Order: sequence, then C-alpha cells, then structure tokens
Amino acid sequence: MLEYFRKVLFHLNNMTRNASDEAPESGASDGEDYVEPSASPLINITRSIDKNLDIFKNIFGESNDIITREFTFGQEPAMRAVLYYVDGLTDKGSINAHIIKPLMYDHRFIYGNENSKITLDSFEATLLAVGEVNQVSEIEKIVDGCMSGDTVMIIDGFDKALVISTRKWQSRSIEEPQTEVVVRGPREGFCETLRTNTALLRRKVKNPDLVLESMKIGRRTKTDICIAYIKGIASPSLIEEIKKRLRKIDTDSILESGYIEQYIEDAPFSVFPTIGNSEKPDVVAGKLLEGRAAILVDGTPFVLTVPMLFIESFQTSEDYYMRFMSASILRIFRYLAYLISIFAPAAYLTALTYHPELIPTPLLFTLAASEEGLPFPLFVEMLLMLVVFEILREAGVRLPRPVGQAISIVGALVIGQAAVAAGIVSDFTVIVIAITAVSSFIVTSQTESAVILRFITFFMGSVMGGFGIIVCLLGMTIHLSSLSSFGTPYLSPVVPLRTTCFKDFILRFPLWKMTNRPENINPVDLKRQGDNQMPGVNNNAQ
Repeated sequence: MLEYFRKVLFHLNNMTRNASDEAPESGASDGEDYVEPSASPLINITRSIDKNLDIFKNIFGESNDIITREFTFGQEPAMRAVLYYVDGLTDKGSINAHIIKPLMYDHRFIYGNENSKITLDSFEATLLAVGEVNQVSEIEKIVDGCMSGDTVMIIDGFDKALVISTRKWQSRSIEEPQTEVVVRGPREGFCETLRTNTALLRRKVKNPDLVLESMKIGRRTKTDICIAYIKGIASPSLIEEIKKRLRKIDTDSILESGYIEQYIEDAPFSVFPTIGNSEKPDVVAGKLLEGRAAILVDGTPFVLTVPMLFIESFQTSEDYYMRFMSASILRIFRYLAYLISIFAPAAYLTALTYHPELIPTPLLFTLAASEEGLPFPLFVEMLLMLVVFEILREAGVRLPRPVGQAISIVGALVIGQAAVAAGIVSDFTVIVIAITAVSSFIVTSQTESAVILRFITFFMGSVMGGFGIIVCLLGMTIHLSSLSSFGTPYLSPVVPLRTTCFKDFILRFPLWKMTNRPENINPVDLKRQGDNQMPGVNNNAQ
C-alpha cells in the first residue's frame, strides 16, 4: 500500500501549496478550519471531496472493476458524496437499496430541521440501513476495506469516510473433502471463504469461549488470517507464540495456508511436518477441544492446527465415531503400513543381496529362479520400479480425476505386466513395489516423509545391508525425538514418556475412559468429562 501512497505524495503536496491562500473548506462544525495532518499528508483524507477524488484516483488508477459513484443528496444546499466499491466483491442490490436510495429519497433528511446539525453519526443512525458501518479517516484502512469488499462513502465537508459492510462474492459450496474421505461421520468440509469456515467451526463449538482473532498478512495481498482457540482450554503461552510467529512474517503475498506453514514451522529442514492441517470442521473442532489452536487463511480450505504430534498422523476422525476395538485394530494397521512403505523395498533388497540365510530355503529358491536371466542387478531393477511408481502417482494426482484414475490403474497394470513379460523385472519385485505403494496411501499426512525415507533406506540398505537399515531406523528415531512443535515434544507421549496419554496412542481406549485431555499439549483445563461413565455400570445402577 505504501507504493500507492508514494504515487500521490507529489500530487498532494502541490495541491496543498496551491490551496494555502484559499479559504478553508466548510466542515461538519461551523467555523472550524481544516488543518493538514502534521505527521504526513498521506495519513488521513481531507474535507474536500475534490481532493479526495484526486487522492483515490491516483491510488486506484484505471482499474475497471473499482466503481466510483458520485451523487448528490439533500436540498438547499445539496451535498456531494462519492461511493467506492469493487465490482464482484460487493452486493450491488444492498448498495442501491440501503445506501443510495435512502440518501437520495429519504424525506426525513430532505425536510429535516434546518437548525439540526448534520453529522456522520446521524447518517449512520437514520439513513444507512446496513448492519455494520465504521468511521475511518486513515487512507490505508479505507483502501483495505474497499479491497476487502466493503463500500466506502466519502461526503464533502467531512474528514472521515464511512466504511460500510456490503461484502458478497461467489464461492464454492460446502462439499465433502476429497483428502479426508470417511465412511462414518460428517461429510462437510471447509471452503475457500474465511467467514464460512469460521461459521462451520462455530456450529461445532457453540460456546462463547471459542475465540476468533483476525489479522492481515501480506504487504500486497492483505490476506485475512484467523486464529481460533477455546479460551480456558488452550494455553495462553501457545496463543502468544502463534501470534509472535505470525507477526514476524514480512512478505508480499500469502496465497494459501502452506505459505503460513513454511514461515512458522519449527523444523523447516525436517522431512516430518510439525504443523497439522485438515479440511474437516469436526477434526479441527476436536483438536481445539484438546487444547490446540487453529489458523484459518482466507482463500483455502486447509486449516492449520498446532501443536502437532507424530501420532496425529495415524489418528482419523472415524477412530472416535466407531467402537474402540475396531478403531484400535485399524490404528495398528496404519502404523504397520507406514513402516512397510518405508522399509519394504530396502528389506527385500538387503535380504536377497546381503542376508539370504534369513530367507526360508524353498522361498529362496523361488526368488532366485525369478531373478535368473534378468539383465539388471536387483538394485537397478527396484530403483527403476520405484521411480516409475512415483511418476505414475504424480500423474494420477495432477491429471483430471477420471483420466488420473485411468492412468494410475491401467498404467500400473500394463507397465508392471509388460515389464515382467519382457524380462526386465521379476514378478516378486512388482509385488513388493505394489505393496509399498498401497501402504504409502494409508497415512496420507506422512506421504511426503515416507517417499524421502523410502529412498534413503533403500540406498543405505544397498550399500550397508541390514546394518544400513538399522542405522536409518535409529537416525529417524533420534531425529523424531529431537523435534518439537510449538514447545510440545513431537514424539510425545513416548519422548518424554507420559503413560497417562497412552489411552489415545497405539490403542484407542473407550471414550468413557478418556476422562482427561492430553497432558502433553498442556491444556489449561485438563478435565474433559466426569468419572464413572462406563455405560454398563451406569445402566445397572439405574
């Protein structure tokens, strides 16, 4: 915005010099002279509507989507006014019916008491039939309001503008998120409109303690950011740390929540994400109720949540909607699938190359027979298939959905079968890569880390054998233990060990046993529910 102000600095100074010998403009108070702001002529608007028109003409330029509507209202003498709004971001019907029409045709104003003093407060109270009106004198705030979808009204003789809330634009309807598909549970997801997303959160948590604090980030984009937390549950130190990191962001643009994530994360060079994200209001609401905070960004359906723990990647919203035994078994499968997606190719390579004695003899003969006559070593063979799989996966994600699914399925089947038939790779290699591929899609929030770790363990195993895989496992464990997310240990509740948080770790205990919130997040209110909630006991007691 400063660039806009610099453009009109020279123009304003010239106007001030030319008008220095002229009589002062009439204002809201009779006999009160206009005084140019002492700090800078760019800070506030003037009482002269002609000067204000020149100021905003230089700021807005020739953009055809910024509408300038000049009109007069009242009688003896008529007053001049101008409206500024952005076409496509405002409700034109509301502007015509609740702003222009009352001013031009309202009889209370036309035939009012001549001795009554006309003020901006009287405009707000009697003539503007809209919900939110603010009096603003700073040019920067006026321009920000106009660019955000508000209507700016400037009246001749007043050194303040009326910023009127008339925001309305086209947005995507609430749909089921594609990245978090569920069998049981709510199917609504966030959209790209910030106020719609906050409303979805408010529907889940109908409590005044749900606090939504807003700010703008981005010198040019002026992106609206909202921090959501539940007062009395979230730690005040956590909220202050979030605000501190957000205030440090100094950039031209914020176009998606991924920008925010990269500016405030704890370990930018780690393969593991330390900030969670979700498209589902029930997931975000559940994390807020545990003592976390959420960061909503206008223009994206992905909401960030902090702090994030490693175990969150293996938890889904359905875990808490189904019975605890089924949820616990499925969670164990997720942990197992993540390990398979990282270590399966390396384990297969090292077992055949360095440790064939670990393989049962009948199976070893079968594997040796499948590898006989192939033109490439096992390392090249598996590396080729891993690279082809990543290419197919990326193609399936980037292409339109019908085409992407066909590419993923047909491409994998055709290329795999053709490679085996041509004698380039063995059928066991295709099976291992296929199992790895399926396992990598189960824990979606750790897909990026799984890809990187898979290649690291594969190369380490090809060079050092089983010892290389053990080194990778130990290195990964040490690295996870050293990470933290907004002051919370990333590997908690394992490091540091907190057995009280094990009720929602590998196994998911019944909801009536989870009486406290996770202690590792340091919530203010630790108690979540009453004791003795076991349904069978309560039913018998009644």
